[in-house]
Amino acid sequence: MSTAAETISAWSTRLTLDDIPADVVEHAKLHVLDALGCGLAAHAVGVAGEGRAAMAELGGTPSATVIGLPEQLPAANAAFANAMLCHGLDFDDTHSDSVSHVSTVIAPAALAAGESLGSSGADLLAAVIAGNEIVCRVGMAASGEFHRRGFHPTAICGIFGAVASVARLSDLDAATTTRALGIAGSFAGGLFAYLADGTPTKPMHPAWAAHGAHVATALARHGAIGPRSVLEGKFGLYHAFLGAEEGEIDIAAQLSDLGTRWETPRIAYKPYPVCHFMHGSLGAAAAAVGGRTFRPDEIEDVVVTVPAAGVSLVLEPAEAKVAPRSEYEGKFSLQYSLASLLVRGHVSVADFTDEAIADPDVLAVARRVRYETREYPTYPQAFPGGATIRLHEGTTFEADFPHQQGGPENPLSADEIKAKFRDNAASVLHPDARERIESTILGLEEVADVRGALAPLTLVETATV
Repeated sequence: MSTAAETISAWSTRLTLDDIPADVVEHAKLHVLDALGCGLAAHAVGVAGEGRAAMAELGGTPSATVIGLPEQLPAANAAFANAMLCHGLDFDDTHSDSVSHVSTVIAPAALAAGESLGSSGADLLAAVIAGNEIVCRVGMAASGEFHRRGFHPTAICGIFGAVASVARLSDLDAATTTRALGIAGSFAGGLFAYLADGTPTKPMHPAWAAHGAHVATALARHGAIGPRSVLEGKFGLYHAFLGAEEGEIDIAAQLSDLGTRWETPRIAYKPYPVCHFMHGSLGAAAAAVGGRTFRPDEIEDVVVTVPAAGVSLVLEPAEAKVAPRSEYEGKFSLQYSLASLLVRGHVSVADFTDEAIADPDVLAVARRVRYETREYPTYPQAFPGGATIRLHEGTTFEADFPHQQGGPENPLSADEIKAKFRDNAASVLHPDARERIESTILGLEEVADVRGALAPLTLVETATV
């Protein structure tokens, strides 16, 4: 009987673009574009560039493009630098059921591998989709359980998908890919400890996963061996991270329909640059008030409803959430973000600066936000939430979103996703460079050799290491 790693390897090494439905391919391209836009926006505001600076210091043979850096870096280091940037604003996509940010790991890992190897765009797309599907399934087998234990599934699940991508582009056979997956299990990690003080450690998690996938794949290619039962076996991923007994978590069921069920179209885009657990309530509030803004003295009370799983991430401890200690902590405060929506009329990248999080009007409203938990039947397949805003003069605004905007049941259109990319890139890329990147990614299957295709990402107007 095959292990989970062997099943993944047998499928991912054989996958070609011809095997994948057209709508899945279109979603994959839009997710890559969205991830790159998030990275450009992070560069524009000077966030998460430490990974780029550290990787540049390491040196090595240049082979892959880095956002905002004139010179290329070795593929593994470029993957780290770009992944950290793409997750720096927490504006990147999330697969709800696995609670994993997917593209921030897979796109940087695969793009760096494709550039360094001179892959075709069609092969690159197939590798991206293979990686997406594996991240989702590894997380779905234990939906919400990594979060419950304080682990970040983006990194822990992400490295396995990234290995599938990088190994596919490296033309490794199934046996070598299985060894790489086994090695990757020893590299997996990522703690939610940053929530204690609002430090921006989280963007390093996908960076380490993307980097680790390159290293694990290279080690396997040189003959290093990892355990075949790295996922489901005794002392494997689910036992070590979740305390599950052997066979208790049914990863085989998640892998049994690879190639017939596709999770890539279910990866949700973000309209707001904040934790996805907040998007249901923010969308509900935005719909309820219809663009109206309020003075603090108009608002009597605000109540949000969320699934219980989100409370420890975005609502508690309340004393920290109502007055974020850092702009990054503000991204995990539903109280602050909802107050920004009500007072300013938006929740945007500009709302998470040192000056913005100290706005006394917003903080006054944040202190009036209470929460209730609700058993939403749509969770964890979505990030639902509701909001009720009561004014002193008696008016009440109320709405509930069982499916957050940007998810498959309440989707953003392709034009809206492209517009998000253009907005994110506008402040840092010249229009010609922006259009070249967009057309290249959206026409990726026609690119014969992706080397040089990402060069416009270096043509930033405020390039800094």
